[in-house]
Amino acid sequence: MSIIARTYRFIRYNEHKGVTLKAWVLSAYYRHQMLYEDTKKLNSKWGIEGNETSYEATLDEYRYAKKVAYAVNQVCSKTKWESKCLVRALTAQRLLAEKKIDSTLYLGCKMDENQKMVAHAWIRVGQAFVTGGDGAADGYAIVDKFSARIK
Repeated sequence: MSIIARTYRFIRYNEHKGVTLKAWVLSAYYRHQMLYEDTKKLNSKWGIEGNETSYEATLDEYRYAKKVAYAVNQVCSKTKWESKCLVRALTAQRLLAEKKIDSTLYLGCKMDENQKMVAHAWIRVGQAFVTGGDGAADGYAIVDKFSARIK
């Protein structure tokens, strides 16, 4: 499909243009950070370490979280760069924080069938999981958690 056709489809059919464009830019930004910044600096930007947010959220917060989840998953599945779970989670966390919605970023790991350690990241708003599903239910042990800094 040509770039003109893609642009037309995006303008005509995408209901969440602003969120989608922000998700695309933020995913590129966070992927760049993963590749070129020090890990200790990155951890300090992810939120308040060891904290969890409330398991309660309003209906509007759930609606916006669903919109963010859709936009992030659509964008990150089509990027030229690698946008795995941590990039998706950080992108979603930032989009939610812009709307002053509390979220928790979880980092977990488990052993796969080949006895290799596999890491995973996911985001929770209230009782809903925005990106990455419920990692704890999928067998990931929670290694760390970060509550989003709401400005």
